[in-house]
Amino acid sequence: MSKNFKKITEQSSAYRHLEQMSIHELLTNINTEDQSVPKAVQKSISSIERLVEAIVDQIEKGGKLYYIGAGTSGRLGILDATECPPTFGVPEDMVTGLIAGGDQAIRKAVEHAEDDTEQAWKDLQAHDLQTEDVVIGIAASGTTPYVVGGLKTCQENDIITGCIVCNPSSPISKVSDFPIEVVVGPEFVTGSSRMKAGTAQKLVLNMISTSVMIKLGRVKDNKMVDMQLSNAKLKQRGSLLIAEALDISEEKAAVFLQKHGSVRKAIEHETHQ
Repeated sequence: MSKNFKKITEQSSAYRHLEQMSIHELLTNINTEDQSVPKAVQKSISSIERLVEAIVDQIEKGGKLYYIGAGTSGRLGILDATECPPTFGVPEDMVTGLIAGGDQAIRKAVEHAEDDTEQAWKDLQAHDLQTEDVVIGIAASGTTPYVVGGLKTCQENDIITGCIVCNPSSPISKVSDFPIEVVVGPEFVTGSSRMKAGTAQKLVLNMISTSVMIKLGRVKDNKMVDMQLSNAKLKQRGSLLIAEALDISEEKAAVFLQKHGSVRKAIEHETHQ
């Protein structure tokens, strides 16, 4: 790591003596800090755009998207990946989140898991990583060895890499073809990067996966026409989408949904009747 590299995410909070604040003061100050996050993300839109373009190109070639991270960053990647199939109706393996320490680390921290520079590559290989795929490393610090090692090996094997980090010019950015650096500044609680940094990562992940899925044709107008109808709430939402699209009653839309089995098929078929 360069001696000139400084972790802004680890710098001291602008607030002192938090324990002496009232609950109202704590909440107000946290909220004030949170309001700076979307502005920091906005500065990175051009970088996000370049990565999204690359992902769309690769998936259209048959590739897949992987997120790798540790701790909060790893969990956020898993969250985003897990929500893609039910929201957009894509195969479960199109977007995959991997966390240092394996699935058990989703709920409980696994000691020293993030310090292994070789494990991410092993985890990716276990998912049959191909040259058409894209791997995004997520790490607030930009220094996590699990992520650095994984992205470095991906580059050595001609696999496109990207990252979402919250420090500029980090080691992870240096092994990313498409780095996204969202500099949100020191945290309210010094070093607690699950806060502003985590919020920034979540916002960027929302932007990436949603934009990718729209460009892949998984949204029609503004509707989740390929959503999975796995429970009563989602079936009701599906009926509402059909009702709005066709300007019919929700009851009639529910009949069409039952008949065709998907929002997309119901809208497309009944539009041409």
